[in-house]
Amino acid sequence: MPVRIRLQRHGKKGKPFYWIVAADGRSKRDGKFLEKLGIYNPNTNPATIEVDVDGSVKWLQNGAQPSETAKRILSYKGVLLKHHLLGGVRKGALTEEQVEKKFNAWLEEKEKSVAEKTKGLDKSRAEEKAKALEAEKEVSEKRALAAVESEAEEVAEAEVPEGVAEPVEGGDASEESGALETATEPDTDIKEETSDADDKTVSKEESATGKQTAAEETTKEKETAAEETTKGEETSAEETADLEEVVETPEIPHPDRDNADTTPIPTVVEKEVLEDTEGIAEAPSVQEVITDSDFEEKDEEKPKPSAEEE
Repeated sequence: MPVRIRLQRHGKKGKPFYWIVAADGRSKRDGKFLEKLGIYNPNTNPATIEVDVDGSVKWLQNGAQPSETAKRILSYKGVLLKHHLLGGVRKGALTEEQVEKKFNAWLEEKEKSVAEKTKGLDKSRAEEKAKALEAEKEVSEKRALAAVESEAEEVAEAEVPEGVAEPVEGGDASEESGALETATEPDTDIKEETSDADDKTVSKEESATGKQTAAEETTKEKETAAEETTKGEETSAEETADLEEVVETPEIPHPDRDNADTTPIPTVVEKEVLEDTEGIAEAPSVQEVITDSDFEEKDEEKPKPSAEEE
């Protein structure tokens, strides 16, 4: 009976989980098996592998043939190495103690390499997390700065009254230097007050000129609106006149009551004309003209039926 060491699939779709089994080569992949030798989970990094070394070596010594994937897994866990060393014991080249020492030394080196690999993976994961956190911090800082700038702009717009020019960039430094000079030189307060007064007068003059210009503009707008309304009325009057010329109704003549004839009209009496009907005779009636004898004569004229016909 050919025995094979192979993988038996388990787990759900997209996440397979394998058993390492010794089974009959003629059985199905996921069917019956003779012995379970270990597990193999490729979903983790690095992959988790657990193998019964002594049991798998016995099956190999009895002639079991591993599949390609199972052979790589057994080589990774040192099963093939131990099987090779035990072959030297059978030939007398090595002792069992030497085999155990060599196998344990190989396992230690293998564990070190696996530990280094896991450390490198952990470092890479930590670096990726740190980069992601830095990117998130940069984004959050940018958002905070944008929010602060927007708030400052809103406050500045609210503080600056209407009709006053906004300060030019670079004016903060000059203001600060002016404040320092005022703090060190008290005599300059009078000059600054006079300059402020001058600025106020200038601003008042500017506001007055602005009001005059606004009034002039409003008057001009009113004049233009009045002209437009007058033009519209003239055009409407002309249109109505044209319509009246086109559609003229005849005037009804009024009676001239001053020159009218007021003489009364004489009454006319109609006389009844009676015709003389004394000498005219009346027309005879239908009964008088047609008698029963006429009907009898008409019946005699008709042919009488013969005896055969009766």
